[in-house]
Amino acid sequence: MKALIPAILCCSLLASAQQPIPRFSSRVQLVEVYATVTDAAGEPVTGLRQSDFEVYENGARQDISTFAAGEFPLTVALGIDRSWSMAGEPLRLAKQASQSFLRALRPDDRSMVVAINNNAEVIAPLSSERAAQARAVAGLDPWSTTALNDAVVATLDRLEPEEGRQALVVFSDGTDRYSRTPASEVMARARRSGVLIYPIAFGKQRPPFLAELASVTGGRSFVLKDARELDATLGAIARELRFQYLIGYAPAHSIDPGTHEWRSIRVALRNGPAGVRVRARDGYTTD
Repeated sequence: MKALIPAILCCSLLASAQQPIPRFSSRVQLVEVYATVTDAAGEPVTGLRQSDFEVYENGARQDISTFAAGEFPLTVALGIDRSWSMAGEPLRLAKQASQSFLRALRPDDRSMVVAINNNAEVIAPLSSERAAQARAVAGLDPWSTTALNDAVVATLDRLEPEEGRQALVVFSDGTDRYSRTPASEVMARARRSGVLIYPIAFGKQRPPFLAELASVTGGRSFVLKDARELDATLGAIARELRFQYLIGYAPAHSIDPGTHEWRSIRVALRNGPAGVRVRARDGYTTD
């Protein structure tokens, strides 16, 4: 469990996003949440201060104790559905999109590539070596069925030990076949992680499950009906991931060790202009 569960701290969070955010340890409980703020056109809103935000836990307003804004280092997993249902144009577009996204990452970002079929196969391990990852993507051919739920859980498990801001971008037609993990368990696992999930579905409709998965994690879902929408979609995700706000607070209602309790989170702007939207994950589970 990462930035959105009670974390242990020994010093205050860095105010500058130009420096890496370290791992902390102490006796003080802190809940951290990444927030994305976009305007009516869907573009990131920058320049906001701590005083512009409000955070609520279980409906009760919390005192923000730490705050940082800027381009935080990113650890991202690209999940590419290579099953038979993606054969042809959908897989070609998914490969094109993945390679474009890799090129858009910053040098200090780390990425990995996961091929999704009847399991989750890491075809390019976590690193900053984009060329090798792009070659792995280019070599993908359609194979087997789509165990999408299992693949999402396996990828979240792989990201779990990593520090800092994390994201999972999934390219798929959104149709799960033969997963052992039900959708409800995938949702619960996503809520326990600190990973922002961005599903990109190929087809005529956005699968409700993928939309909900994005919503509860603070990510965003897309559906591509036309190949000409690809660049705009990738651009929107890249801009969001470049600039976010990290907000931390010590829960007013303390957390007893060993408890297992769901607590909702809502992040809002105090006097946000019309059309501005704040997205963040919807809560965390104590343990």
